[in-house]
Amino acid sequence: MNKYPKVTLLISTYNWPEALALVLKSILKQTVIPEEIIIADDGSSEQTKILIENFNKEHRLSIKHVWHEDRGFRKSIIVNKAIQTSSNPYIIQIDGDIVLHKRFIEDHKKAAKPGYFIAGSRAAIGEKRSNEILKSGFLLSLNPFSSGMDTRFNAIRFPFLSFLFSSKSNSSWNVKGCNFAFWKQDYIDVNGYYNGFKGWGWEDYELAQRLVNKGIKKRKLKWAAVCYHIFHPLSARTNTKPNEFIYRETIAHKMRHRSPGFHEVVGI
Repeated sequence: MNKYPKVTLLISTYNWPEALALVLKSILKQTVIPEEIIIADDGSSEQTKILIENFNKEHRLSIKHVWHEDRGFRKSIIVNKAIQTSSNPYIIQIDGDIVLHKRFIEDHKKAAKPGYFIAGSRAAIGEKRSNEILKSGFLLSLNPFSSGMDTRFNAIRFPFLSFLFSSKSNSSWNVKGCNFAFWKQDYIDVNGYYNGFKGWGWEDYELAQRLVNKGIKKRKLKWAAVCYHIFHPLSARTNTKPNEFIYRETIAHKMRHRSPGFHEVVGI
């Protein structure tokens, strides 16, 4: 694996330690352990801090916990803060409700290529199966044939046929922060996530569009870097229209840089 980049696995979370515990357990099962793990915490209670501390002690890890005060949905800001502390040239980003296939990191490392960012997909675990996993605290069998899977197609891992799923390399559509990888320098060059978003929605698309505007191409990764999304009720969508306007503006004006972002995040 020496020919592949050293990676930082960045996990965004907010007040769901039960799900985060399963995510961390799935990291331990990886065929390739990431060189660094950072948790970008958007204001969780003490329970999340205790979970991370105990996990570090039990498994002799050094997971970084980057936290800020809970003042509503501020994912863009906390991810920018977390990436400022990262040590490696390549970032793999997931959410704190994403359980990883054992070859997730391995597949991402193999897919990393200069001039590209990765837009991965996720398989959805149904509500009943998700509750069973959360209640047990164990990683019950997850694969395309598992009971309770809502999107079996995305649970298939067949990396040799991943090339069949092509998409427009200059499109930011359908980029999700739950399975998103990029070179740190490219992220810095476009000033990272835009901190002006209010509430949930469109921040991942908008960042991806600025990468595209910079000349970084999107590579869609399917049937590789498989991950499984734990069911939860939808987040509030009250500010999606203004957030979408920001995204559309980035497209229309071919913007490569927005402020405030990565460089202005300190003190926010």
